[in-house]
Amino acid sequence: MFTIRQAGNGEADWLQASFDERMGWTKPPGYFATLLERQARDEVTLLLALDESSYLGHCNVVWRSAYAGFRDRSIPETQDLNVRPDFRRRGIGSALLDEAEQRIAERAEFAGIGFGLYADYGAAQRLYIKRGYVPDGRGLHYGAHPAVAGETYRVDDDLVLYLVKRLGNL
Repeated sequence: MFTIRQAGNGEADWLQASFDERMGWTKPPGYFATLLERQARDEVTLLLALDESSYLGHCNVVWRSAYAGFRDRSIPETQDLNVRPDFRRRGIGSALLDEAEQRIAERAEFAGIGFGLYADYGAAQRLYIKRGYVPDGRGLHYGAHPAVAGETYRVDDDLVLYLVKRLGNL
């Protein structure tokens, strides 16, 4: 059994070490410390999935998205959904999204989310569509800029499709 809760002050080092040890890749040094500083300013909410005290995953709710398509319409964005590889397909990602959507519904009518377009994002792509997220109609973006027809873009984490979901039925 697992629980979902908001990260607390003073957990940055533990989160950084837990993520880096269990995910098979690492976050930049200070990643979680920065999130907790932003959380203290109510810019972000960092949600954790835990089995007792063991890290299983996390996601962030960014209350003012850097993506203009969300920011200009006051749509909070869920970012950085991660679940430990050895705990995937057990409902943890969905539980994190449930909590994120409930918190967003307290402040906004819509939730936003984006995903990369290569195979590493396949599970997330399927999950978001199954949960009712649809493209926001603004097309692909590379970084902060709309992709332009006829141009060439590198397929990496910056090539993103953004999706929205109406939360009225929460």
